[in-house]
Amino acid sequence: MGIIYRIEWMSVPAETRPDAEIMGRSNGLRRLLPLIIVVAVIAVVFASGLYRQLSFEQLVRHHAAIERLVTEHGPATFAAYIGLYVVVVMLSIPGAMVLTVAGGVVFGTLLGALGAIAGATVGATFIFLIARGAVGEILIRRAGPRLAKVAAGFREDAFCYLLFLRLVPLFPFWLVNLVPALAGVRLRSFVAATAVGIIPGSFAFAFFGSGLDSMLDAQEATHQACLAAGNGTCAVGFDVFALATPRVIAAFIILGLFALLPVVVKHVKASRRHGGHSQA
Repeated sequence: MGIIYRIEWMSVPAETRPDAEIMGRSNGLRRLLPLIIVVAVIAVVFASGLYRQLSFEQLVRHHAAIERLVTEHGPATFAAYIGLYVVVVMLSIPGAMVLTVAGGVVFGTLLGALGAIAGATVGATFIFLIARGAVGEILIRRAGPRLAKVAAGFREDAFCYLLFLRLVPLFPFWLVNLVPALAGVRLRSFVAATAVGIIPGSFAFAFFGSGLDSMLDAQEATHQACLAAGNGTCAVGFDVFALATPRVIAAFIILGLFALLPVVVKHVKASRRHGGHSQA
């Protein structure tokens, strides 16, 4: 009787067995769990207002203390800076530009830029892998023919497209982390394009920050004097986002267009080949 039951059980398709259904749900939940945790942490960060701590005003207030930390614990402080950058990018917290400028202030142009590049690349890679593992494969399997064709075209020239998206500051960094994951881009192409694409901006903003020491000292002195006078509102009068002038944005757009040249040349050559075959 037991043998007959086992034979009947084996004849049932694997995907319709109760244990297979339970395992499928378990695997789906396991894939979604990292994304759920990230979304929950993001909600806490924004609901609590912690993201407001990442501002130029906080840099002015704690500039002297940060300088002491760097003097006493240089390597550990630099590692903490990279770790903070990873968390900021993973959680899509606004203010990465402020953090890059702060890196230039504290560590100088070279180390500040390298720390920003390392932190941003690692943070972007983490969220890319989490998104791809959670929903990327499902979307690719269930995408319609038109969407699948678009995703395939994006994957074919992923490095060039991603390099353009990274160079042009008109696209939110978090969005550029998610789109390649949903399109099924290879990890190697994503990491390479991210690391290369953020180099110009990282060095530009770190270089700007490296020349702010005297201004920060003056701002800090003014802020302390304001507090000592008992004034209730002692805000710092500097907006780091003012760095993104139309001229700066135009320069990055031009760099991004250069990144798309290989794709344009490839499509032109392909159209010429198809045109030649059709004439023949």
